[in-house]
Amino acid sequence: MGQPVEREMGEAAASELPPGQRLQRGWPVTHYGPVPKFRPERWEFGVFGATADGAKHSWSHEEFTALPYTTVVADLHCVTKFSMLGAEWGGVPARTLLEIAPPAADVTHVMVWAEYGFSSNLRLADFASERAIFATHKDGELLTAEHGFPLRLVVPHLYAWKGPKWVRGVEYMTADRRGFWEERGYHNVGDPWKEQRYSYQERPGDGPEL
Repeated sequence: MGQPVEREMGEAAASELPPGQRLQRGWPVTHYGPVPKFRPERWEFGVFGATADGAKHSWSHEEFTALPYTTVVADLHCVTKFSMLGAEWGGVPARTLLEIAPPAADVTHVMVWAEYGFSSNLRLADFASERAIFATHKDGELLTAEHGFPLRLVVPHLYAWKGPKWVRGVEYMTADRRGFWEERGYHNVGDPWKEQRYSYQERPGDGPEL
């Protein structure tokens, strides 16, 4: 596994922060609800909805972790205003799933589903980013349960809530639909560089009506 990327924590690092963010040392634990207990024999990852072949595709934990592994060095920007720079995320690229379980031609969005029915919606273009990754590791170490083990989605160019912890599947959609936090007042897109934190900031076309 790779080593974490060292960065200066002064002005150079601060210049890489989106507006309203502060540099964070360490990795705070933030989530809603309890930490789920991982049961590998029951764990399944599914891709469903508007798939190209109309079928649901699924993987056991052993099968999913056998998919091609890669690493991405990327920042994490939390909507609570902390940013963690230069982490190395290891896991399965989102693009790999699009290749082995392709969406139908008219798919525009995905819903990422996690434990306890938690969900987050993404534009297909955001999900298909070459830096979006289903992470199993951070800085060469397995994720802890509190940080999303066995699997969390990281979409570096969006706020961190758009990449849920404890992911269990992806639904392909032909129309946008708001996820858990997006239904509760968070911005439907979540671009930290535009400081898209809350739904009242949305402009026409940013998402379906609340």
